[in-house]
Amino acid sequence: MITESRARRDAADTDARATRGPSPTQRPWSTWHTWSRLVAFALILTLAPLAAPVHAARAAAGTPAAGGGASGVTYTNPIALNATEDCPDPSIIHGQTPGDTDWYVYCTSGPLNKNDRDSKGNFVLHRIKMLSSHDLVTWTYRGDVLGKSTDNPSTRPPWLASDNTWAPDIRYFNSTYYLYYTGPDTTAGGSGIFVVTGTTPLGPWHEVSTPVVEPEVPPHCCDTGAPRWTFDSALVTDDSAHKTYIFYGSFYGGLSARLLSADGLTSSISETQVLTGRTPLADIAIANRYEGAYVVKHGGYYYLFASATNCCNGALTSYGVFAGRSQDVLGPYVDREGNSFLSGRVGGTPVVLPNGNSLVGIGHNAIFTDAAGQDWYISHAIQRANPTFTDGNGSTPPRRPLVMDPLDWGADGWPVVRGGFGASDTPQPPPAAQAGQASGYTPVFAQPEQPGPQIGALSDEFNGTSLGSQWTWVRGDPTVPLTYTVGGGSLNIDTQPADLQPQGPTPPPIASVLTEPTPAGDYIVDTKVHLNLAPEGCCQNYVQAGLVIYGDDSHYVKLVHVSIFETRQTEFGKHDSTGYGNGVVGTPGDDTYLRIVKTTGSNGEELYRAYTSQDGTHFVRGGIWTHALGSGSTAKIGLVSMGGSGYRANFDYVHVYTLAPAGGDGGGGAATPELGSGELLATGLLSIAGVLLYRRRRRRGE
Repeated sequence: MITESRARRDAADTDARATRGPSPTQRPWSTWHTWSRLVAFALILTLAPLAAPVHAARAAAGTPAAGGGASGVTYTNPIALNATEDCPDPSIIHGQTPGDTDWYVYCTSGPLNKNDRDSKGNFVLHRIKMLSSHDLVTWTYRGDVLGKSTDNPSTRPPWLASDNTWAPDIRYFNSTYYLYYTGPDTTAGGSGIFVVTGTTPLGPWHEVSTPVVEPEVPPHCCDTGAPRWTFDSALVTDDSAHKTYIFYGSFYGGLSARLLSADGLTSSISETQVLTGRTPLADIAIANRYEGAYVVKHGGYYYLFASATNCCNGALTSYGVFAGRSQDVLGPYVDREGNSFLSGRVGGTPVVLPNGNSLVGIGHNAIFTDAAGQDWYISHAIQRANPTFTDGNGSTPPRRPLVMDPLDWGADGWPVVRGGFGASDTPQPPPAAQAGQASGYTPVFAQPEQPGPQIGALSDEFNGTSLGSQWTWVRGDPTVPLTYTVGGGSLNIDTQPADLQPQGPTPPPIASVLTEPTPAGDYIVDTKVHLNLAPEGCCQNYVQAGLVIYGDDSHYVKLVHVSIFETRQTEFGKHDSTGYGNGVVGTPGDDTYLRIVKTTGSNGEELYRAYTSQDGTHFVRGGIWTHALGSGSTAKIGLVSMGGSGYRANFDYVHVYTLAPAGGDGGGGAATPELGSGELLATGLLSIAGVLLYRRRRRRGE
């Protein structure tokens, strides 16, 4: 959700602000959660081995449709949880005591379904729902950890100022189940992390009033004195030192870690300082990018999973999960290209993003390993066609059901959901839930789209001193200064104090867009842009430059290098008649290479996928927006330079290509996204076991 933390307190108002979600005091439906949060596993305490619910693992449109498992049983996302339609920020564990072979899932507070209302028509808030299953397919609601909002007398813990209880994180150690949760509204002010304990995974639960992580001010950022977003606990153990840490935090304040006490009930800043030499605590990720930390150990590295962008924006939600890794549990965590999670040009390798099917907002994850050794990813999602509940009183909170898919690890060591195809919404083989069961899943890795021949009439090297005849300026407000030059092999546009879809009480004017026609059919367009922002520092909100596929000021997709408070990110946004939504892709560089791939889904929907690169060779594959922009005279390829004055964007070129046939070698002469070694491994498998995988893929309808 990249936050609106200070954005709501700041005068900067551009459509890039949608990258940030509302502040806790201004959430549009504060009666219950709606901020995805996450929890992480992998713990061993100093005195007793910790049976963690996960083990570091192995590992849309056009995605392979899997057949059933060994028994012919399948499941389909979103997971049917009996009468429970909403399970945000899920945490999962297998029974840890002899004879308990069931699985247990815990969800952020909210109603069970659209009919779960009180006598006034308001939704009943269940303070952390509990569900159980024997096969990971059929689930039963088993009650609530901290009661519900309609209990009389009240069962709300006295240290909580509201019924909101977020981001459960279930663990087992010291022969006890520990369930950590976020209290976003405490009677002490601010937010904190709390814990309950029990001898069974369904309670009864012993409530602990002292916070594990107390409300605090954010480090290194944000408004002085404003409470930090102390959200989303995640426990992880340093295997070498046998010290367990609690990771926590969100956009407002970033991600941090503290040393956890041996009894699991408190954490210490001072002991963390002594142990790590860091002051005031161990910083894990810069503010205004991530929340919902989750950490696993795999292949000699600790992998940090964290969620980015707005969790809860209806069908325009592009919430997704990114990964970084480190050989030290406290980091620094870096992505596949070596970008740090602590840098202004913040790092992150995509694990799962929207893929163009019926699901969006696939974030705030947990991971478990099934009985056959396959790792699985679970999180909530939003169905594009059914994104919210309505209570009849004007509240439309997000409806976030549970989704589950395999988590695969490429030969390069980086994790992806379902081989890079992302979340499924068709029948799939289920996990091996019980000992002795076999897995029905075989990884098939996604391949990047490839450019075909370049379309010369729509490509431009900007080698002259004026724009070519294919270019036309669209100016939403002719009073806005527009200064540009063509020369030296680049198009140079000063950033405008304007935006495409201005927001706020005093919105800026509408920005100019330099446009040319789009080709008919599927295509690829890319550009190389240098935006002269400093790589570090705050605040140039929201200066940006990049590519647009433009219908009009309210209908477009946009891929830009943008400054968001102390971060520099690449934002992939969509605007339609319902509003604006955004995702993020890879890390920008001194020069940032931006690529949009337009394809057509099997149902005729236009699919727009983003790629970004720091060197023009190694591309990061982003998510997909669906849209209805058309082609030719209807939709345009556009360039923008906007969000605030005082900077300049230098566009080196615009290249437009046809799309190479699947499996083709391109032939366009352009730098194409390099395959990760996991994808190369998959290509090798296709050669070695061609007949078997060909038959399997034919059976899946790929």
